[in-house]
Amino acid sequence: MSPLPAETWRTLVRASLLAARKKRDSTRATALRSVLSAIDNAETPETVVPPGRASGAIAGAVAGLGSTEVTRRELSEEQIRDLVRSEIAERRSAADQFTAGGHAERAAALRAEMAVLADLLGDV
Repeated sequence: MSPLPAETWRTLVRASLLAARKKRDSTRATALRSVLSAIDNAETPETVVPPGRASGAIAGAVAGLGSTEVTRRELSEEQIRDLVRSEIAERRSAADQFTAGGHAERAAALRAEMAVLADLLGDV
């Protein structure tokens, strides 16, 4: 069985993050950490009450083995690519705002992160 797309991406991004940290490339590390976080956040399950036995101690609570376990959402390759694209778009928008506000240094840092994320899209 082949690994899920999210696991493939995590493996690639973590390896890239490790290399960036060894090279002390903070721009690259920051961008890669944000992708890992975006994937994790997107896989967060919907808020649902899992089935289980009702507990008498707290109204509406469930009890029993596994009553708090909820499966995470599985993302497709295209959904993950869309996440990375949205990370790029957020940085582009913020960089434009920083440029307009006269903060060219911060805008340049965001554009450098955009380049890292764009490279990531090409690697996978």
